[in-house]
Amino acid sequence: MKRLGTKAYDEIRAWIYRNARPLELALWQFYFEEGSAEKAAEILKFYQNEDGGFGNGIEPDCWNPESTPYATMNAAGILREIGMSGTGCQMEQEIFRYLESDAHCTEDGWLFAVPSNDGYPRAPWWSYDEKVNEVQSMGVTAGLCAYILRYGSRNSKVFNKACRYAEKVLDRAKRTEDFGEMGVGGLNMLIHVIEESGLSDRFDCQGLKARTLELANCAIERDQEKWAFYTVRPSEVIPSLDSPLYHGNEEIVEKELDYLIDTRNPGGVWNITWTWFQMCEPYAKEFAVSENWWKAEKAIEKMRFLRNFDRL
Repeated sequence: MKRLGTKAYDEIRAWIYRNARPLELALWQFYFEEGSAEKAAEILKFYQNEDGGFGNGIEPDCWNPESTPYATMNAAGILREIGMSGTGCQMEQEIFRYLESDAHCTEDGWLFAVPSNDGYPRAPWWSYDEKVNEVQSMGVTAGLCAYILRYGSRNSKVFNKACRYAEKVLDRAKRTEDFGEMGVGGLNMLIHVIEESGLSDRFDCQGLKARTLELANCAIERDQEKWAFYTVRPSEVIPSLDSPLYHGNEEIVEKELDYLIDTRNPGGVWNITWTWFQMCEPYAKEFAVSENWWKAEKAIEKMRFLRNFDRL
């Protein structure tokens, strides 16, 4: 079994310290150096706006300083991962305040991309497009509903709003074939929260769990030659031994673990697998910065994956 050696670990650590944003550095310290969740949250706070939402480039591919649902979901996910969700912290209460408002939502859910994105450097998929939003907003709405139903007060307005949206998302999922890029992952998270939070009697998830897990399983790219490009690797749906799809996919997971150890850049971290395509010309300098931010974020993700399977 291949393992990431001490020398490689030290090189990755040094790269993070030399290149990462303060946020990713704090997260590295939290995950690998017994750093504090409070320190990571303190830095995360700098990305939060007065309305309670998040923006300011926390999503490296979108430099919109204004609050957006996706950026806010991103921040909420960080709070969850560092164990600060559900603790009553002020940052989370402000997130709920933003999500309770009428900002960037319709009667069916929260928007994937918002109009103000178009005024700032961004990847092309973050440009505002109503037709794209119709599809891609499912994943954002499902993910935010999952967070609120898990950590929000059941007597709050935002909880009731999440319940309404969750019902619509689940109903739509039964009738559509196009879940968008994040829809399956968001729905799996939402269904898991509904089951774990004792809300199964309130929502009709019948048949959806098996269907969305199968869709996630089918989405895994099993041709290793294609992993150098933008595609769904096993780690994206099977991050740990506890993942429901691990059984039956052990071999492909082991292949990716070996692949990561073999493909790291000498003396550094891994490349990302995408660019800003046609927008790279006007935003070439910004993409170069974004690329480095992403390398740090993805390095932490890959190192956690390796550690979860005892490869460090």
